[in-house]
Amino acid sequence: MGANLSSIFIDSNTFSLHRSFSSQSSTPKPSLGDMPESCVASILAYLDPPEICKLARLNRAFRGASWADFIWESKLPENYQTIFAKVVGGDSARKLCKREIYTKLCKANTFDGGTKKVWLDKSTGDVCLSISSKGLAITGIDDRRYWNYISTEESRFYSVAYLQQIWWFEVDGQLEFPFPPGTYSLFFRLKLGRPAKKYGRQICNTEHIHGWDIKPVRFQLWTSDGQYASAKSYLNDHRRWNLYHVGDFVVDSSNILMTLKFSMTQIDCTHTKGGLCLDSVLVYPCKYRERFKLI
Repeated sequence: MGANLSSIFIDSNTFSLHRSFSSQSSTPKPSLGDMPESCVASILAYLDPPEICKLARLNRAFRGASWADFIWESKLPENYQTIFAKVVGGDSARKLCKREIYTKLCKANTFDGGTKKVWLDKSTGDVCLSISSKGLAITGIDDRRYWNYISTEESRFYSVAYLQQIWWFEVDGQLEFPFPPGTYSLFFRLKLGRPAKKYGRQICNTEHIHGWDIKPVRFQLWTSDGQYASAKSYLNDHRRWNLYHVGDFVVDSSNILMTLKFSMTQIDCTHTKGGLCLDSVLVYPCKYRERFKLI
């Protein structure tokens, strides 16, 4: 009987401890969503843009913090306003937040009548640029006995210049652009053979390829501040598109409008050459060379 009665009555100290423990366990624990947006933004500023966008999907705090202007201004080129005005035009950058500007510049924006495209690398914010074959001065391009433009999905511009046969091969180009400070590399994107489709598959017609293994092609690059580079290469790979490295140039200041002149020639008239596709000229930051299979 005594034992049963003692089981009914609970010691007051025990009850108070139980109540205190219960109230503590019911208190919600802090979560990532409780972090101030300013703290989250300070952390995100150290990450690459793709990582920032992924974390923005976590919760409302991260999503709001991911739009902070100071984050994206640190990812943009220092002269992004000049670049934006050149490729987009007008003063629309003033109406956009920095993340919207970054997103817009990461797209391939065309300029100079659609013959050139510029974009920012999504991960680094570095400037990359491409000039189509239609933006180059090609000797004999108006004579269909020598050259033709071919539509193809293998080009960023959906069109390449195809050389059937010629004695004097010469391609020249010029570019004026406000590059941010850095070291850049210039390439010609070429392929031996004519692109075609057969039974829905992409193939390469090699019947007109000749003359490129006799004498090398000479590539040259000049800049408006006196830099010069040159290279020579035989063309002998018809299996894929190749980037032929012409040379590097250095930009010291974003306040200077850099002018580039470049060429590709094979003017030994002792033999003809043909069967070559010319897609474009590319300008990338020099550090990107490791990404490419270069000739």
